[in-house]
This record gives sequence, C-alpha cells and structure tokens, in this order.
Amino acid sequence: MDKLSHHIEALVFVAENALSFKDLKNCLDEQFATKFKKEVVEDAITQLIEKYQSEDFAVEMVEISNGYRFMTKGAYYPTVATFLKQSTKKKLSKAALETLSIIAYKQPVEKSELEKIRGVSCDYSIQKLLDKELVEIIGRSEGPGRPLLYSTSEKFMDYFGLKSIQDLPKTRDIASAQSTIGDESILEVESVLVDNASSEEE
Repeated sequence: MDKLSHHIEALVFVAENALSFKDLKNCLDEQFATKFKKEVVEDAITQLIEKYQSEDFAVEMVEISNGYRFMTKGAYYPTVATFLKQSTKKKLSKAALETLSIIAYKQPVEKSELEKIRGVSCDYSIQKLLDKELVEIIGRSEGPGRPLLYSTSEKFMDYFGLKSIQDLPKTRDIASAQSTIGDESILEVESVLVDNASSEEE
C-alpha cells in the first residue's frame, strides 16, 4: 500500500466541502477492505498537516467545519482576493451586502427575519447571493409553513479567508459599509444595520 497520507491528501483535495473524519475513514476502510485503527488515520492526518506547514506550500490543511480541507495560507489572501474580485465582475449592491452581513451574523436565518431587520423585501438580494454561491439553503425551520433557512457557504468562508464563522469581526468593531466583496475589512455594514441586528438578539 502506498503511504496512507497520500490517499488522505487526495480525498481532502477532491472533496467539495470539509471532509469529516468519519467519511474519510469509511472511504479508506472500503477501498482497502480493512478496518484502519483510528490512531493510524489520525497519525496520517497529522503528517499531512505538518507537511503543509512548510513555507514551500501556499496552502495548508486545516480542521474546519468538523472536517478537513485545504485552504490558502493567510499571507496569500490579498492575491486570492484580487483574483476573486476580478472573476466576480459585478459588485454586490448595498442591499445584497447588508443581507449577506445579516446572514453571516445570525445564521441560520429565515427570510422573514432578514426582512424584519432590513425593513424591505430580500427576495432579489437572496437570489443574487445564491447565484454567487455565497449563501446556501441548509434546510427548513420547524416554524409555521416551515420556511427555508439560509446560511453562508463554504465559498463565503474561502472568499474571506475564514477558518470558522467565529473569525468574523465582532459587530461592535464594524464601522461602515462597503459595496464590494473582498474588501480588506471583510464585511462592513452601516452602524444602523448593526444596531438593528444587535437589538434582534436581545
């Protein structure tokens, strides 16, 4: 058998989302018709993480969203952000950015809650964000009518260089709004929007 870490590396590379330890091990067990010990797989993962910590690589393998995936190292975020801004030719409207900000801080969230905070319909903004794959539908609420629930996507995490949603700036640190995705400040919204969002949480 080739080095186990090489197979894990290939699986994490091709996975669309963070690859959970369970799914990773299940694949290896089936592929090699054996039951790998948990410690053996963990050791192989550790080898990979340490390998990509080298300055020879611009990416690293990180544990995120209860799984593993490759992400660009922080030193290269500005370059990646420039490329993504160029590939996303149209700027987000102020309305779409505000909607994205609320989703990021209050996820999972229903459309009715978004509209309550913003005071206007969010249909168009939500559709734009879905088209750009910055948000996704993750299920339905248990409330009346079982409305859809929206959350930020893996692309959102990659775009802004976030390893977890906890890395978002605190709302008290946010000062003003920007209308272009990829700004250095990540997500900035008008103070009035932040105040509204904060009041909803109380």
